[in-house]
Amino acid sequence: MEDCTAKSEPPVCNSNSTAMLNHHGPGKEDDSISAASASDVQDRLSSLELRVQQQEDEITVMKAALADVLRRLALSEDSAAASAKKQASGKGQNPLREAYSMSCIANGGSSGRKSHRDSSNISVAKKETLSSAAKSGSERKRERPAMEGIKEKEEPPPANEVPASSPQTPSPSSHPPSPHPPTPQRQTPESKGPSSAKRGSSAKRGMERSQSSTWDSGEDSRNKLVKAASTSKLLAKVAKNAEKHKDPVISQAKMSTRERNQEGEYVKMFMRGRPITMFIPSDVENSDDIRTELPPERLKLEWVYGYRGRDCRANVYLLPTGEIVYFIASVVVLFNYEERTQRHYLGHTDCVKCLAVHPDKIRIATGQIAGVDKDGRPLQPHVRVWDSVSLSTLQMIGQGVFERGVGSLAFSKADSGTHLSVIDDSNEHMLTVWDWQKKSKIAEIKTTNEVVLAVEFHPTDANTIVTCGKSHIFFWTWSGTSLARKQGIFGKYEKPKFVQCLAFLSNGDILTGDSGGVMLIWSRSNVEPAPGKGPKGAFQISRQIKAHDGSVFTLCQMRNGTLLTGGGKDHKIILWDHDLNPEREIEVPDQYGTIRAVAEGKGEQFLVGTSRNFILRGTFNDGFQVEVQGHTDELWGLATHPFRDTFLTCAQDSQVCLWNAVDHTLEWTRLLDVHGHCADFHPSGAVVAIGTKSGKWYALDAETRDLVAIHTDGNEQLSVMRYSVDGALLAVGSHDNFIYLYTVSDNGRKYSRYGKCTGHSSYITHLDWSPDNKFIMSNSGDYEILYWDIPNGCKLIRNRSECKDIDWATYTCVLGFHVFGVWPEGSDGTDINALIRSHNRKVIALADDFCKVHLFQYPCSRFKAPSHKYGAHSSHVTNVSFLHRDSHLISTGGKDTSIMQWRLVEKTPSLVPSDSALGLSDTLMLSPSPRGVASLPLTPLTPQTPTEPPLLPLATSTNAVITPPLTPGAEVVDIQEVGLTGPTANGRQESSPDSPPPSNEPTLTSDSTLSPKDSLEPSDDTATPSDEGTPFSLPC
Repeated sequence: MEDCTAKSEPPVCNSNSTAMLNHHGPGKEDDSISAASASDVQDRLSSLELRVQQQEDEITVMKAALADVLRRLALSEDSAAASAKKQASGKGQNPLREAYSMSCIANGGSSGRKSHRDSSNISVAKKETLSSAAKSGSERKRERPAMEGIKEKEEPPPANEVPASSPQTPSPSSHPPSPHPPTPQRQTPESKGPSSAKRGSSAKRGMERSQSSTWDSGEDSRNKLVKAASTSKLLAKVAKNAEKHKDPVISQAKMSTRERNQEGEYVKMFMRGRPITMFIPSDVENSDDIRTELPPERLKLEWVYGYRGRDCRANVYLLPTGEIVYFIASVVVLFNYEERTQRHYLGHTDCVKCLAVHPDKIRIATGQIAGVDKDGRPLQPHVRVWDSVSLSTLQMIGQGVFERGVGSLAFSKADSGTHLSVIDDSNEHMLTVWDWQKKSKIAEIKTTNEVVLAVEFHPTDANTIVTCGKSHIFFWTWSGTSLARKQGIFGKYEKPKFVQCLAFLSNGDILTGDSGGVMLIWSRSNVEPAPGKGPKGAFQISRQIKAHDGSVFTLCQMRNGTLLTGGGKDHKIILWDHDLNPEREIEVPDQYGTIRAVAEGKGEQFLVGTSRNFILRGTFNDGFQVEVQGHTDELWGLATHPFRDTFLTCAQDSQVCLWNAVDHTLEWTRLLDVHGHCADFHPSGAVVAIGTKSGKWYALDAETRDLVAIHTDGNEQLSVMRYSVDGALLAVGSHDNFIYLYTVSDNGRKYSRYGKCTGHSSYITHLDWSPDNKFIMSNSGDYEILYWDIPNGCKLIRNRSECKDIDWATYTCVLGFHVFGVWPEGSDGTDINALIRSHNRKVIALADDFCKVHLFQYPCSRFKAPSHKYGAHSSHVTNVSFLHRDSHLISTGGKDTSIMQWRLVEKTPSLVPSDSALGLSDTLMLSPSPRGVASLPLTPLTPQTPTEPPLLPLATSTNAVITPPLTPGAEVVDIQEVGLTGPTANGRQESSPDSPPPSNEPTLTSDSTLSPKDSLEPSDDTATPSDEGTPFSLPC
């Protein structure tokens, strides 16, 4: 009735308005239009209310359907088990193997639904909704959408039935054993409806089953088919509504049963509805017996290459320990340039954006931006205060307060750093003042809708806070819980577009640098101002100094009272005396970019951060020395040397860089004409091939970086370069769907076109060679797995089962029988960017779209295999590769432009009793050289005998702090075991949530702590265990 009333109003309004128009003339026409518009709004509101009510009804039906399904499953459990035994004894057939889906819900069988079973067995009950929906006519049609929001995981029906929810058609000739008794073919009245619906759906897809299958016919079966089709439409409608409200969605990828055809047994996986067939190798007698466990190997972050200077400022400082502190991705790095060592704070879950050092020079505050985890849950921006000696988190503040991110922050100085001021990145750029030790917000106020670039406490006046940014400088008086703003008046001086930075002089005056290259001194006035010129005691400009051509980007007050300024356009660093007269200057070379940060160093030295992600150390007499450098744009290309500890990267900044993994230095760099995207070393190590985004590829001398060859294949991006094992052939995968083959001679210096593999229907993503150089396995963007016969004219192998027993020389393809277990639930096919098998064939390293590096056991042929998971990147991880002896893993970030070097450590039994989850020690992993190439000796890593793996030293840094166990709930911990669940030194390593760890490695709770006896290698880069379990320490 409410809706009808609303709809009856427009005619009344139109009638009135027409009468008024006739009586008063055209002057009232606008009123009639407004009235009509208001009526339309009411109509829309009524319609929306009706839709909301309908959705609420649907949700109620969904709940009822779920309850009904669970009840039916409980009733049929005993009868199903008894019928299964009868069928097995009567027909002598083995039950079908359990089917899997990416959402962890089994299809059909009910015998595993016990309260003491694991989550994958408990979720078996969820499947039956598909069959229940088609069972009872129109009532079941209403209940069917209830399961749309529940992810699928299915256990197969009997051999003569096909699930309505799956396009696969299991072959009746394949009957591997199953851990769960199947549903009997002879059904009870309760289960007959579901099977009929399944058969009907299967008939709709096509008659692909053997003739021995029993099919229902007649009007009853057709009616059930119609009901199932109607249910599917209702499901699609509910799914659309659920997506609008960000409800959980059905998984995009799922696993089928093992099947058999004339080519052999295979496993079929579905990705976005597309079937992916993977033939089971001949040496696998029973794929059900395959068990995939957590690998004994772990990763520990050893080195981070790169620095974030392109869009940040004032983020480089020198600590009393002699370490430079800066950040990139979600890692805060403490780098000792004299000892060439790094330590890492890994508490953040997304990009770190700003940094402030406490007056005691020990505690540090860092702020991060907002983000989302792989499930779409928000990761709220916040500030972490942590100890730079123990690398333990002291406090985490601002959850749910800051919006978008933390733009800038500063510790108070007059009260010894008790308070912290923060500016967030919201539209109003909220200024908040915190007592960070008590985690309490004291004051909050909106600053301005314009960009705010800096905030600082006055060093002597504890009640004064200064902020500056676009066309403004504000002086805030802080009193209790209130903040009062006084705007800086430029008066006769030109108002700058941006006030870029600020500093405090020894007499309490405020110095600002702006985009016009001018420095202004603001002094507090005690003289009564003229009317309308501001209140008494306000800061006013007392002096103007022209400092730079272009902007003054940063100011650094030195301990001796002098001042350093860094210019933007002129690239100059100028030293000013106590009276602000210029004394000396030096220009930063153009190749390093513009100046972003300047900090005081040791003695006469100073540190400079630049827009091209360099950190320089220099003096006015000796010039600059590069301490840190990295890429400046999205990074994809990665290749490791076949027998040396070096690796090469290429990125969209057109730079090609060769890095030394032992010295952690850049050996050489070269600028290309176009963006680099992929690379591979020739097995001789003398040449490296680099593919670009334009279809052009280069061959460079790996020692001199000279150009050896240049070729072009198409005009689209090249996605993969791969030499054959003997180096006689090069395969080039392109986004034009072709694989180009070249013959290679003269140790990779001469190339001639050999052929082209044609057959993929989408762009090439990954490819691998066989050991005899005769076959190629390739993946494409539409999830194809194709095989190619190279000697016979690069022909496509139609019978793919012929290649099932090939032991591929490398394994980088993300789709295949040996690696399908790495795919996460709900994957849409783009969640895994790169994968690589170690040379010793023990583990698989994986780069995903959720900022994580994974470590799986190889082979990984069991769905939902467990993995060790590590966070340090703040963008999609684009590539991973092992060094030639598997001692280290290299990973590259996309938008974060970072390169992470992880050390592989292996767990071996220790003297701790076996029932302790902490009795582990780390040993370096050594492996034979790949491709039959003799390994060159590496001084830092001397191989030991296999029976006695080398133990690592008890501590890797003198700064490591060992603390006794804390009481439950304690917030700070200074030591953690590498590889255990929870925030750790190796990048907040977590066991994969997809599967629980083995029973002999229980998961530690968030308040668990480690004593010195529990770890043989104290970690010097730890996060806070208490952060585990909060919504802010989830993966990025």
